[in-house]
Amino acid sequence: MHPFRAAVESRDIEAAIALLHEDVVFKSPAVFTPYRGRFAVAPLLRAVIQVFEDFEYTREIADGSSHALMFKARIGDKHLEGCDFLVETPTGEITEFTVMIRPMKGLQALAEAMQARLS
Repeated sequence: MHPFRAAVESRDIEAAIALLHEDVVFKSPAVFTPYRGRFAVAPLLRAVIQVFEDFEYTREIADGSSHALMFKARIGDKHLEGCDFLVETPTGEITEFTVMIRPMKGLQALAEAMQARLS
């Protein structure tokens, strides 16, 4: 099990943040411009762990330094599926973090909930 997955599943978001490289690049379908740096990404992770209900990783795929962590979750009455794509250094620091979410209504619910939390 990837350490990021273990941290998120145990709801230890600070441990998950500690795995991010200081210059991590975070991409999400909810925003056009990537977030850069651990300090920019940390508030997003702290918020999303509160926004997602019934969050569960369902599958993990690894290929060297690349990992795909598939998940399902709910926001209110909107169910969604997604995948966290991680690229890490040989020492395990996450340098790239890309999130993909479907369906569109689930993505819209996430974007609205995150905007409300981060405003």
